Amino acid sequence: MNEFKIVLLAVLPVLFTALAGLQLRRMNSLTEEADKSLLDLTINLLIPCFIFDKLLGNRAMEDPANLLLAPLVGLVTVSGGILIGLAMVGLSGLKDPTERKTFGFSTGIYNYGYVPLPLALALFDRETVATLVVHNIGVDFGFWAMGALVFSSGDQPIWKKLFRPPMFAIILTVALNFAGLAPSMPKIIVNTASMIGACAIPMGLILTGAIIADLLKEFHTKGGLRTMAVACLLRLLILPVLFLLLAKSLPASIELKRVIVLQAAMPCAVFAILGSKYFHGHPPTALRVVLATSLIGFITIPLWIRAGMQFVGLEMP
Repeated sequence: MNEFKIVLLAVLPVLFTALAGLQLRRMNSLTEEADKSLLDLTINLLIPCFIFDKLLGNRAMEDPANLLLAPLVGLVTVSGGILIGLAMVGLSGLKDPTERKTFGFSTGIYNYGYVPLPLALALFDRETVATLVVHNIGVDFGFWAMGALVFSSGDQPIWKKLFRPPMFAIILTVALNFAGLAPSMPKIIVNTASMIGACAIPMGLILTGAIIADLLKEFHTKGGLRTMAVACLLRLLILPVLFLLLAKSLPASIELKRVIVLQAAMPCAVFAILGSKYFHGHPPTALRVVLATSLIGFITIPLWIRAGMQFVGLEMP
């Protein structure tokens, strides 16, 4: 019961922020014409600043084990999840190539920021939270790299789709940390990035809520229940088992093992809806995948966290 309460308190602010965006759309205060500008703003400025703020001088990046292994785990788990989703897309009943790509992409991307960060703060120590942030470097890289690869249409070279501002922010910040230049960065730059980056998650959620308002009319289209059922099977059953096997067998720190257990319990990322729109996928399919796994996730997240900690041989705090 205690785990369920913690999960609920972590998820509700995310839900309420998205609902604010949904209501703004219904009131026509946030118009559909504004979506592209806000999406570009979020991806080209807010998210890069968020990455820069969270990674610059992060002490967790001073641990060679965490610095190398944690991002690698993030990259492998998100990329592997997408590949498994694409391999099993035939079970979803989807026929359209864009819908199939969106299913694999959305199913493979777990919620690595909006929910696990407050959960890590509530359940574990600061070292685990820092390890989660470093782990998310690999997830971010996998998100943008796999998005560019999966949705490639040949209209422009892959490297142009891959080398977006968020990817540039990851590479730049890691390079600054490696060079030991993080402490010498001017305060005005650091403070500005922190102020702008703080808007990334709220803006992303508000925009997601607005997009959901547009897509809800397509939520019950034919075949939707089958798509949602297969997404839940993959994201909330098959992939968590694989994550926990990785956590148990990997020679990793306790903090990284906790992170893997936490991510094993996560539903599909809300940001997959924005990602599918940005990469010109099929947002209604992403919506079905995200909503279905998130709703069931209210029940499965605390169960997987408790079972995962026991399986890996770690104690619940």
